[in-house]
Amino acid sequence: MSLSVGQVAGVSGVSVRTLHHYDEIGLLSPGERSPAGYRLYSEKDLERLERVLFYKELGFPLEDIVTILSDPTAGTADHLRRQHKLLTRRVGRLQAMVASLEYEMEAQQMGISLTPEERIEIFGDFLDKGYAEEAEERWGGTEPWKESQRKAASYSKADWLQIKQEGAEVERRFVEAMNAGLPADGPEAMDLAEEHRGQITKWFYECSYEIHRGLAQMYVDDPRFKARYDGIAPGLAEYSRDAFAANAARHGK
Repeated sequence: MSLSVGQVAGVSGVSVRTLHHYDEIGLLSPGERSPAGYRLYSEKDLERLERVLFYKELGFPLEDIVTILSDPTAGTADHLRRQHKLLTRRVGRLQAMVASLEYEMEAQQMGISLTPEERIEIFGDFLDKGYAEEAEERWGGTEPWKESQRKAASYSKADWLQIKQEGAEVERRFVEAMNAGLPADGPEAMDLAEEHRGQITKWFYECSYEIHRGLAQMYVDDPRFKARYDGIAPGLAEYSRDAFAANAARHGK
């Protein structure tokens, strides 16, 4: 079945004007014409349009897409493999963006004392400016919040780099334990949970087992934290929560 330009515009969301432009530049020229001379798009044309839209979504300029799709040696399987590779890279970058954002959110929660340039250098340039107010609204009147504010105000850039490095190292070992199939309530995972709790106490506030349990649940319940931890490794949010809970139970809390 062949579709008119208006029908293709309706099903694809691409305007008629844009489809005409694609035809003019040789990006997508319909292979058929009606008896009256109107453009008609075949199933093969629609497959090409799908590839055009995919590469366009990934940020490729139209002239580059023309070159890519004009490669006579590339078949459908080649385009699918290329698209999969490009999309995987995009996912990796988005995960890195989420991780940078979550670092900044946690830093804001703890009352970070850095210039904007230093924050970007340490935590990335994907900053959620509203999270500090949200965190203060939730915990601003508590003693842990006040203690973390006092400590954070004295930290230098070097201190924050060390905090980030120590946290990343524990996260890396959590991922290794999870990928190795070690149970979240096993001694290795619980020891990592205790180390994580100790880091919070060392750098920010006295992190009781009750507070640590609450943080672990937040990692799962809050979409922002879950995205950060699962962005590091799928399932890490739940694995960390279970390890924190098991560690608290091990200490009778």
